[in-house]
Amino acid sequence: MNKVSHAHHPLNTIPFDSELTPGARNAVRVCLRVQPSERVTVITDEGSIEIAAALVRELEQVGAPYHAFMLEELAERPLTKLPQEILDDLEQTDVSIFAVKVQRNELQSRMQMTEVVNRRKIRHAHMVNINRRIMLEGMRADFAKVDRISQKVVDMVGKASQIRAKTAAGTDLTADLNPGYRWLKTSGIISPDKWGNLPGGEVFTTPGEVNGTFVIDGVVGDYLCAKFGDLKANPLTIRIEKNRLVSAESPNRELRDDFWAYTHTDENSDRVGEFAIGTNIELKDVIGEILQDEKYPGVHIAFGNPYGEHTGAQWYSSTHIDVVGRKFDIWVDGQQIMRGGEFLIEA
Repeated sequence: MNKVSHAHHPLNTIPFDSELTPGARNAVRVCLRVQPSERVTVITDEGSIEIAAALVRELEQVGAPYHAFMLEELAERPLTKLPQEILDDLEQTDVSIFAVKVQRNELQSRMQMTEVVNRRKIRHAHMVNINRRIMLEGMRADFAKVDRISQKVVDMVGKASQIRAKTAAGTDLTADLNPGYRWLKTSGIISPDKWGNLPGGEVFTTPGEVNGTFVIDGVVGDYLCAKFGDLKANPLTIRIEKNRLVSAESPNRELRDDFWAYTHTDENSDRVGEFAIGTNIELKDVIGEILQDEKYPGVHIAFGNPYGEHTGAQWYSSTHIDVVGRKFDIWVDGQQIMRGGEFLIEA
């Protein structure tokens, strides 16, 4: 009997560029370590179909049965909620892959998905806005090497009480850490304990309290990333006091206004929920794509949802937006671990 099953979409009939294969192989075999005995749920959309086809080819070569879903065939976009067929499938799967170009106001449907992933401890690859460039760059990283440096960083910061971050562009930020909150390593090697974005390469926690100035000369997250891209020419400068966003300025007024509106969606949208250090040492620069850029070596923070089910934070927000800068100097309890975006500790 043929083990390969397809729920809705015959992705294995879609032609794709063989240049996508190394990244797809990394995802399936290295990051997710899919076994022939495991069931896989693949969720994609029309904008990501070629990448999904490359991923499915790898699943077939491993011999793992999978169900593939095309969002546009199941629901109107933007998705207000995740289609029931997908939720039902996730209840019976071991591994899931979400390779989708997301639209504005779809975060709630993704939270529905990750609720099932967290509860069932599914090994889940979150490939939001994955594209060809990311498949050819970040997804080709040596994730074993990224995992080693991520582990070194997490071992240092896990015992620390304060992290200081500065850049030549004007960032000067201090994060006082809460020993009650856990640090997580999402290096690209995905475990049942924490689903991971791919490409991987970061360690993060919910901070105790962040204060200072962050000059965002990299990117901002969620749907604002696609709209504004690389911010090198028109940075957004924000001030944070007692873990709350207190001001935002930019030569690009539309960026400033959109960011301000996003971070004032609910009572905790302006609160720093994530403090992270990017550890994907194979990345050479910011490219204007948050999925990859937040893994770029340096500090990034996010306002909103603190992923409390993982970090232990007790509060919640319906929004989550990352902000990324370039070329950081980082000190952990006074010991410098990064200069100009380069780690001073060996992988």
